[in-house]
Amino acid sequence: MPTELASMSTVFHGNNLLVFGGTGIPFGENNGNDVHVCNVQYKRWNLLNCRGKKPNKIYGQAMVIINGYLYVFGGTTGYLYSTDLHRLDLTTREWTHLKPHNAPTDLPEERYRHELAHDGQRIYILGGGTSWTSYPLDKIHAYNLETNYWEEIVTRPHGKIGYPAARRCHSCVQVKDEVFVCGGYNGEIILPDLWKINLQTFQWTKLPAIMPEPAYFHCAAVTPAGCMYVHGGVVNMSGNRKRTGSLYKVWLVVPSLLELTWEKLLKTFPHVSQLSTLQLPQPGTDTHTNSAAEIDKALRAAVCDGTALTLKSKITRKNTSS
Repeated sequence: MPTELASMSTVFHGNNLLVFGGTGIPFGENNGNDVHVCNVQYKRWNLLNCRGKKPNKIYGQAMVIINGYLYVFGGTTGYLYSTDLHRLDLTTREWTHLKPHNAPTDLPEERYRHELAHDGQRIYILGGGTSWTSYPLDKIHAYNLETNYWEEIVTRPHGKIGYPAARRCHSCVQVKDEVFVCGGYNGEIILPDLWKINLQTFQWTKLPAIMPEPAYFHCAAVTPAGCMYVHGGVVNMSGNRKRTGSLYKVWLVVPSLLELTWEKLLKTFPHVSQLSTLQLPQPGTDTHTNSAAEIDKALRAAVCDGTALTLKSKITRKNTSS
């Protein structure tokens, strides 16, 4: 497994978690440029043997996967910041250093601790910066996969509220055409806010949610159902920069009744996922075990009969496949 774990970049692809770059101890000097793959089903790590010229050993870069290609942009060696864009063919495992047709003055600014989003045709850079600056979000750079050009896109403010503050070291998740930016640091304060931008209209919207602990250098992930989890980060800049191991979640979309019921059941009966199919209550049958009786009671307390039958089927499928 990788040892350079600070400011590495990760992306989920099928059953595999791909990890690239990062820095270890001493930070900023012991950097990596390998791709490590963790199969989450079998919980096994492997080093991906790649061809071609690898990117430099960097950290603080960001990456996305589009149509079987892994794109990596930016980052720092600890001394120099980068605007390099690399692509890894996940089929042939060959690296390519992409060189856009723009003039050098039309490239995005060098940066690290930014985030990436995409719509299948363009890769969008959101924020980031250097140790002395953070880049604004009123305009964002987009790499056009078809033309091999960087473009600058002017976004739309949220009414009188305006645009999100410039930031680096924030988190970012994407749900379809909407990208959610959370927290970060603007060079002066730790930001607690949550914004979203629509990749079709480029409209910014400030959401009413506020981070329980404003943080930067944190991470975030979103479930297929649209629930975002935020973990860790720096929450205090004074002294030794206090870090947290807290885990929070927030729904970015309106959850389905089935999802709400599943959450209620797990809260009432947290060990349900560890039970075998035979221990679960079956639709239309009596409950014969204590476990089944407790689950059935929880289900009846949570939802109506129709949703309960659907949920029981979901539990059964989950245990059958595990």
